[in-house]
Amino acid sequence: MLTIAVVLVALSGVWGLGVFGKLSEGGFVDPGSEAAQVSSLVQGLGQQTPDIVAIYTAPDGKTIDDIAPDVAAVLDDFESTYNVENVTSYWTADTATKQFLVSKDGTKALATVTLGPNSGVTFATFGDLPPQLEVPGVTSQFAGGSVVGVSFSTTLQNDLVRSEAIAIPITLILLIVIFGGVVAAAVPVFVGILSVVSALAILRALTTVTEVSSFSINVASLLGLGLAIDYGLFIVSRYREEMRAGRTPSDAAVRTVLTAGRTVVFSGLLLICAFAGMLVFPQPVIKSLGFGAMAAVAGAAILSLTAVPALLAILGPRINSWTWSKSASDRGEARAQKFWGGVVTRVMRKPGIVAVVIVAGLLVLSAPILKVTLGEVDYTALPKDDPARVAVETLADEFESTGEGAVVVLRGTDGTKPQGAPIADVTRQAQAVDGIARVEFTGSAEDFVVLQATYGEPAEGSTEVDSTSAAVAGLRAMTPPDGTEILVGGGRALVDDGNAAVAKWLPVMIAIMVISTLILLFLAFGSIVLPVKAVLMAGLSLGATFGVLTWVFQEGHGADFLGVTPAPLEATFVVLILAVVFGLSTDYEVFLMSRMVEARATGATTEEAVVIGAQRTGRIVTAAALILIVVTGAFTISDLSIMRFLGLGMILALIVDATIIRMLLVPSLVKLMGEANWWAPAWMKKVHEKVGIGH
Repeated sequence: MLTIAVVLVALSGVWGLGVFGKLSEGGFVDPGSEAAQVSSLVQGLGQQTPDIVAIYTAPDGKTIDDIAPDVAAVLDDFESTYNVENVTSYWTADTATKQFLVSKDGTKALATVTLGPNSGVTFATFGDLPPQLEVPGVTSQFAGGSVVGVSFSTTLQNDLVRSEAIAIPITLILLIVIFGGVVAAAVPVFVGILSVVSALAILRALTTVTEVSSFSINVASLLGLGLAIDYGLFIVSRYREEMRAGRTPSDAAVRTVLTAGRTVVFSGLLLICAFAGMLVFPQPVIKSLGFGAMAAVAGAAILSLTAVPALLAILGPRINSWTWSKSASDRGEARAQKFWGGVVTRVMRKPGIVAVVIVAGLLVLSAPILKVTLGEVDYTALPKDDPARVAVETLADEFESTGEGAVVVLRGTDGTKPQGAPIADVTRQAQAVDGIARVEFTGSAEDFVVLQATYGEPAEGSTEVDSTSAAVAGLRAMTPPDGTEILVGGGRALVDDGNAAVAKWLPVMIAIMVISTLILLFLAFGSIVLPVKAVLMAGLSLGATFGVLTWVFQEGHGADFLGVTPAPLEATFVVLILAVVFGLSTDYEVFLMSRMVEARATGATTEEAVVIGAQRTGRIVTAAALILIVVTGAFTISDLSIMRFLGLGMILALIVDATIIRMLLVPSLVKLMGEANWWAPAWMKKVHEKVGIGH
């Protein structure tokens, strides 16, 4: 079994390395939205955003006219090499366009390149293009949507290698300390590495059927690594416990799979259900993150239930080999059990006070969430010294704005193109909308015309985002002339429509997570009360996590220390963190409560069950959380601010959940609820007896 697992994972991993050339940087748009429809119509007219915007700076002693022959030679050579749809430069543009292609001080000029649909350039090879547009002796910078996208992908790939190079050795050291030996520590790390490799293969397979975001690589790989190590830690710890109880290696392995293995199954199912809720969103990037996370969890659980038992069967008593002191390891376990047993015993002496203080504190941390707003991923998420970000900022600071605005499509409902009065009517209405500076005709097709509504300066006291969003809403409120319909798109409309889709489907996602969690936890515990309590605890954990994230990343407290630019929270990663935190919260609930339920099934009282559960899992849950903090905390060293957002969110959630909630609040609530914890109708008990933990 072990040989088959390793060979299959290795072969699929080699194939999976090809995933890096098949990832997408897009997918943030709701494809069914009004703004997406407008983008599709306008693109059909050839009005596309250029793939590359080259910025050429004249060297000292020369003007931009002096470098014209050199730039022209490079652009001509590029056009002859690739299938280019359009090249526009300062030196070839008409008079009206020139003003937007030269810097305010006259020392820099632009050239824009739009690739054709059959250019043969893929995302994997796009990075080779900008260097071919460099002009010898002339400082060249490159911006554009595709350039920024490639920069994101390259940074993520570098982050993945760096974070795993840091996380795996630190995790191995932590496990050696926890287990007191090298062999026992190496088993979870070995399975974790297999899980990372399998995650790449699964994502490569997903690229054949759906769009997969480049962000999913880091999420799936690090989540798979962390969970596989956590599951391995849980299983190996239970195996050693059974061995200490005097069981033979074979009996210990069987008992481990029937107890800890069953807990891993429920844990994996809970996490998969949490991530399955992400599939309801229309944005491809959210779906791909959901698929990637589900694949990581499934891979970690399957490997933990196959490769780990196989290793245990091979190692037998040698699981304790290379242990510097078996007695020291046993004493460490005894001290941990004594510590957590003492903590829980003290908590249950005054459970009401503990519960009130903790709940009040978490609600205070949650308060900033009332001010949360949703934003988008843009170039400011890149490092401040990233060449693509520097180039975009150069465009914004040193060149006249082309007048970003909303795209208004006036389409005939009977298939004919509007002409004359209807166009004049819509133009007049659009110019009267607050926040719109001017309206211009930009093109037409068989059944529609396109108008560009340029945004004006925000009113005093209003942000640019608020002003432009209000303008989009005003344009959409216009009355269409008889026989026509009005569609409004553009960059701000795309973001607003995407955020509206998130707000619309978020309750559905939460409903899926809550209902599936209640069902699975009932099957696991055979109780009505415990699943409800688990969901409420997950809600508290989420509230505190997002409260702090809003306080830091949106309101800017400590933003300079983290090296991030304060901005509204990016909707995609809000959804991802919600799913991860909810899943991990119920995951640790299963770890802790499974031992309580086992103790209860053998006749322990409620208080005894709480103490036994805390004694047996306190060390494991905190160790598992610490390992996940190390693994996912590697996101915080990412060069991308949105990955730091994800990493800090995970760290906060794990600290709050694994210690404050799991080891203090849960025992106090179980004590307060007493025998009610275990209540369920008789017919439900019969279902639990067939599949639940403790039977």
